Amino acid sequence: MGTAIVRVGLVGTGYAAKLRAEALLQDERSDLVAVAGNTLEKTQTFAKDYQTEAITSWQDLVERDDIDLVVISTINRDHGAIARAALLANKHVVVEYPLAVDLAVAEELVALAQAQKRLLHVEHIELLGGLHQALKQNLEKVGHLFYVRYSTINPQNPAPHKWTYHHEMFGFPLIGALSRLHRLTDLFGAVFSVNCHQRYWETAADSDYYQTCFCMTQMSFENGLLAQVNYGKGESLWQHERKFEVHGESGGLIFDGQTGFFIQAGETTPIEVGTRRGLFAKDTTMVLDHLFHGTPLYVTLEQSLYTLKVADAAKRAAETGLTIFVTDK
Repeated sequence: MGTAIVRVGLVGTGYAAKLRAEALLQDERSDLVAVAGNTLEKTQTFAKDYQTEAITSWQDLVERDDIDLVVISTINRDHGAIARAALLANKHVVVEYPLAVDLAVAEELVALAQAQKRLLHVEHIELLGGLHQALKQNLEKVGHLFYVRYSTINPQNPAPHKWTYHHEMFGFPLIGALSRLHRLTDLFGAVFSVNCHQRYWETAADSDYYQTCFCMTQMSFENGLLAQVNYGKGESLWQHERKFEVHGESGGLIFDGQTGFFIQAGETTPIEVGTRRGLFAKDTTMVLDHLFHGTPLYVTLEQSLYTLKVADAAKRAAETGLTIFVTDK
């Protein structure tokens, strides 16, 4: 960086945007110059809370000369368009996953960032959290791996009328919730084939929104590992679940919420699972370290793009009923 402070423009006023704003305000190397949101009143309230300027549109924000870095913390559907505009305006970009809801758009953005010689970083804070770190630290204990199951079910009754229950704004379930697959690709490597089945329960009043979605995906990894990922949310689901199971020939790892165990014949050993708090701040600090000092980030753009490719394969499998080989275009 040629300046002592990174001047930041933030797109979004929701939960992730608030955590980003807090992290930026706490780091003396960054200056939160402006924020853009969907509604002026909410954006003005956000700007007042975080001592910054409210802007009516993200299009105006990315064109400003007094912004070096654009942080995208808004609905999934808009990630690709905002990232493209910011890169073309010669800004560095940080975006919450997914980079785009369309794989081809994401691939174009990676090439554009390389051509512009600008940072394009996709947030994957699931890799920084206590669950993922505990998995990494204990994985070798189970011996040769053969099966993994990861299930996140979130009953909500009534289902909220918000963008996370909107077909286009959220995207295909495992693209919108890309972290569910990214944990697995980070831990277990390349995927060979994908099967997927999913369904929606639509809302009676507005077909753009759904009241429940459920998605079940099976993956075969190139190392022979079989994995199943279940993702669901909404009114027609009745039991909350956040569970990660790893089964190997020498034992198993079971993480249920924030509780973890290593299981062998006749013996169960508790595993300490660290906190989920402070991860957006940690991600933000790492981005600033990278911009100022060239410190490597904890996830590469290519790794995030690969997981998006796997998620796109799951989408095509759900649409066609076919097994999709990830090496296929």
